[in-house]
Amino acid sequence: MPAYVISEVEVRDRSAMGAYRALAAQTIAQYGGRYLARGGAAAVVEGGPPPKTIIIVEFPSIARAREWYASAEYAEALKLRQTALERRLMFVEGIAPEGQLP
Repeated sequence: MPAYVISEVEVRDRSAMGAYRALAAQTIAQYGGRYLARGGAAAVVEGGPPPKTIIIVEFPSIARAREWYASAEYAEALKLRQTALERRLMFVEGIAPEGQLP
């Protein structure tokens, strides 16, 4: 069953953000993830406050997403993240494709 890593970010340091983004992308691909949204235009339709930059990554499973986040490869990116951006990060379980049992 797919899982999603959803980030709401605010850039602190543009050059550090570029380095973080490149390293994070490599590790996401290594763990079977793929970007579904990466900072495109976002608008609040209901509720508030206005959204920051939104990133959505799909992984094959919640276990794989957690494995990626805890990996030694991503740990290097996390060091950069502290300088590069402030974020709120969520893991969300997806639903089984139609016709498949969970």
